[in-house]
Amino acid sequence: MDQKILIVDDEVSIVTLLKYNVEQAGFKTEVAYTGTSGLEKATSSSFDLIILDLMLPELEGTEVCKQLRHRNIDTPILMLTAKGDELDKVLGLELGADDYLTKPFSPKEVVARVKAILRRTNKKEIGNESTIHIADLTIYPEQYEATINGEPLQFTRREFELLYYLAKHKSKVLSREQLLMAVWDYDFAGDTRAVDVHVSHLRDKIEPDLKHPVYIKTVHGLGYKMEDSHS
Repeated sequence: MDQKILIVDDEVSIVTLLKYNVEQAGFKTEVAYTGTSGLEKATSSSFDLIILDLMLPELEGTEVCKQLRHRNIDTPILMLTAKGDELDKVLGLELGADDYLTKPFSPKEVVARVKAILRRTNKKEIGNESTIHIADLTIYPEQYEATINGEPLQFTRREFELLYYLAKHKSKVLSREQLLMAVWDYDFAGDTRAVDVHVSHLRDKIEPDLKHPVYIKTVHGLGYKMEDSHS
């Protein structure tokens, strides 16, 4: 396996634990102990995934995440947060992280999350699918692109895959757990907060009125569905 993972954390014990277990799972690793060093490595070399702590010296993890996405580097990011830091979790997801784990975590869970993210990233199933038209929204699966009223939209990989899955199952109510399983590829119980944050991101980009969504509807107590029309 040639997949390479960048581990960015300032705690030597955690880096050692992560590096050992990730390498035991068959991946190559590089490490960085500051946000500045992590950003430099992430922008100068190619990685398949980044494990990023949010509390870092020199440059916080949130800023590293923000700058990577601003530079259109869409490498999947698994962020690490301190227990109970709900705002940090949401902020990290808002800035483009793909997933998060709360400390303390088990090495087994980290490896499971890494494999799940990479499985999803490496899948080619979107290719050869037809263009999808829903009102003013047009989705081009093979190009990982979408437009609204002809104007191109910018998405992270995860946002696009969520939009595509909702559109492919338009008019069908999908639970957060279903979306987590399909888009995040989790084969275990995960935190559905990631789904809500990514839906919010999509709405920011495609909805003409956020107070009255016409594309992605919330079905209270059940989940979400993509409407087939504006009726």
